[in-house]
Amino acid sequence: MSQQEHYYSIQGPATAEFKDRGSRFIAFAFPIADAEEFKKKLNDIRKEHPKAVHHCFAYRLGPAGELFRVNDDGEPSGTAGRPILGQIDSKGLTSLGIVVVRYFGGTLLGVPGLINAYKTAAALALQLTPMVKKTVNASLEIEFDYTLLNEIMRLIKQYSCNIIKKDLQLFSRMIISLPIAAVDELSARLGEFRNVEVKRLE
Repeated sequence: MSQQEHYYSIQGPATAEFKDRGSRFIAFAFPIADAEEFKKKLNDIRKEHPKAVHHCFAYRLGPAGELFRVNDDGEPSGTAGRPILGQIDSKGLTSLGIVVVRYFGGTLLGVPGLINAYKTAAALALQLTPMVKKTVNASLEIEFDYTLLNEIMRLIKQYSCNIIKKDLQLFSRMIISLPIAAVDELSARLGEFRNVEVKRLE
């Protein structure tokens, strides 16, 4: 099975506004690492816009975009969250969320009008922030004899790994993060040493 090595997200937060028959739809798009980060941003936006009648949203997470959630927040089912998610998916993006707040203008827009408004607000916000290509990383745990530290560090540098955690004693342990594409090769090279154990962390 070939592993996905890259994914696309957005560079930074963006805000855009769309108006229709007096109603204002303000879209906030922002990159996120997980659902917890999304909840925090959603709460911040709710505090910023307490008078808005709806705070609808969609997010997609995971390198392959495997996790997603949509919420119509009181709008007719399927008129807000899904159209917002549709804009994320049409660009093939993940690791981001979009919240669209609505200030009601007194005129009902009907189902087609709502779908168009949420979709357009989300699309406008995405147009304002560049797409970025991100590398999918994996984590490895290495256990090794302290006498091998220099050789291990040389390899870690060579493969541009980030050290997440290290515990250097007589028998040392290190957790590193590196691009998924290099995992097999680095594991094989580490495996050439005696007394080195390499374990992939999920």
